[in-house]
Amino acid sequence: MDKKALFKQLLPGFLPIIIFIAADEIWGTKIGLIVAVVTGILELIYTYIKEKRFDKFILFDTALLVALGLISILLNNEIFFKLKPAFIGVLICAVLGVSAFSSHNLMLLMSKRYLKDMQIDTNQLKALNKSIRIIFYLFSVYTLLVLYSAFYMSNEAWAFISGGLFYILFGVYFVYELINNKRKLKKLKNEEWLPIVDEEGKVLGKAPRSVCHSDKSLLHPVVHLHVINKQNQIFLQKRPMFKKVQPGKWDTAVGGHISFNETLEQSLKRETLEEIGISNFEAKLIGTYKWESDIETELVYMFITNYDNEIKVNKQELDEGKFWSVNEINKKLGADVLTPNFELEFDILKKQVLK
Repeated sequence: MDKKALFKQLLPGFLPIIIFIAADEIWGTKIGLIVAVVTGILELIYTYIKEKRFDKFILFDTALLVALGLISILLNNEIFFKLKPAFIGVLICAVLGVSAFSSHNLMLLMSKRYLKDMQIDTNQLKALNKSIRIIFYLFSVYTLLVLYSAFYMSNEAWAFISGGLFYILFGVYFVYELINNKRKLKKLKNEEWLPIVDEEGKVLGKAPRSVCHSDKSLLHPVVHLHVINKQNQIFLQKRPMFKKVQPGKWDTAVGGHISFNETLEQSLKRETLEEIGISNFEAKLIGTYKWESDIETELVYMFITNYDNEIKVNKQELDEGKFWSVNEINKKLGADVLTPNFELEFDILKKQVLK
């Protein structure tokens, strides 16, 4: 559940107390209580007709309003009634606190009840937990202020704190989040976006490259191309030292991410031209596998091509490149010279391609 959805769900439950505050100022406590209860009942009926369910939060809020209102009238002591918003605040803080600071995310469970097809990844879960913690602190401050105003401040001050202040606090927070999210989206606008896939390669969504490289739960596809000549030699590239993953090691001739809305073939041709300057070649897919590094998780599409013409290494992409014999590669296995995923692919090549 995002912040807007949470706010939208909580808003109806607070409406009876807001209605009571306004009606109480105009007609007095008894009439205000009747108007607030009628408002709560109408909300329950409307919610049931529209969504085929009874909103337990509205029901609880209205019932608590009636109970504390009657006690206040019978005992002629309005303090019981004035504490009602604080009681609700304590309950909400308890739900938010359990969700934010324990392994039992009650808010997430509530979200899945209303949004049965909702899927949430690790990155979204972190953002949700951060939002829940912030809302927990806001509710805690709000509840303490209501308690203080009930005992030590005027009725007008209590009415503002228990009603209008709630919307001001959360309004300011949501405006801040809106501006902050727009700023983040603007920052990511010109970044390369990658498809997020399942292990079968089905596209589930998309994410900026920087996000994919900071969250290993986001599986995204890449292409690898092995270039083999007539002597069964394999062309390897040496990764530049500025690379985050395996800098300075020898790796597959071509490797790169598939951009969002880009096909395997388009990505393979683009990466091959960028890295080793080959534009005219035929490639064959020989397998796929899932690979997890220190910073990301990739679904690798492994291709081979036979090529004997000149290869021009792009020095802006690679340090250098050259053909290696099978024996030369065998001698370097496990010596921290080759990348681990190339060693995996080399074993596949020996079984399926090389003779």
